[in-house]
Amino acid sequence: MIRAMVHRVREVFIYLFLAVFYKATGTVKPYWRPGSGLSPDNDRAYCLSWRLGVETNNVRAWRTVPSECKEYIETYMTRGQYYLDLNFITNQISTYADEIALSNDGMDAWILDIDDTCISNIIYYQGKRYGCDPYDPLGFKAWAMKGECSAIPFMLGLFDRLVQSGFKVILLTGRDEETLGQATTDNLHSQGFIGYERLIFRTTAYKGQMAVTFKSEIRKQLVEEGYRIWGNVGDQWSDLQGEFTGNRTFKLPNPMYFVP
Repeated sequence: MIRAMVHRVREVFIYLFLAVFYKATGTVKPYWRPGSGLSPDNDRAYCLSWRLGVETNNVRAWRTVPSECKEYIETYMTRGQYYLDLNFITNQISTYADEIALSNDGMDAWILDIDDTCISNIIYYQGKRYGCDPYDPLGFKAWAMKGECSAIPFMLGLFDRLVQSGFKVILLTGRDEETLGQATTDNLHSQGFIGYERLIFRTTAYKGQMAVTFKSEIRKQLVEEGYRIWGNVGDQWSDLQGEFTGNRTFKLPNPMYFVP
């Protein structure tokens, strides 16, 4: 008991010492809100924390990027860090995939999302202030109909590697099949996504369902058909949650929008 008390007193002493030290040196910054005007560095630090919260799914059901973070998100998406993060993650995926011993029945599968996983919508979101503007379903549909999304290079390389290794790659998207099916298929083919096992869209049977529900049901059907889902890659947590998510999931960064 005496030893425990000594330990506790030591902890309190250390805590008080650190508190006094940080206060004296100014290490601890006061809490701030974005746009509070304390300093640009504080706003940037807030936006970095906000993005971390988004990527770790601690910030949920958010509708728009905080307006104060527009410049930060633009810098992240266009000045290199986004692509460095993608490169790092796809290297992790490749390392994992290389360790898998494939069977001879052709049922070893990977699931890839499409939007901002295989192909990029960054040009569209430039016009939406990188997510600071509310989601515009009609505007996005008009953009997707053009079929001008470019391939995300690291993901195209991963896609080719998985296909060549013998995996059955299944592309699963929440895009509506009736209105965007052909445009999306053509867009994917023009960007080099050729050789996949299936391309699955949202049909009228799943209209109005949340992405988690829709994608869980599709994965369930695939497992019931005998597919072994070794990996599941998406830019939204709703791509990776629910049932039958696969042996491993990999979240790609996307601080521009949230899909429930």
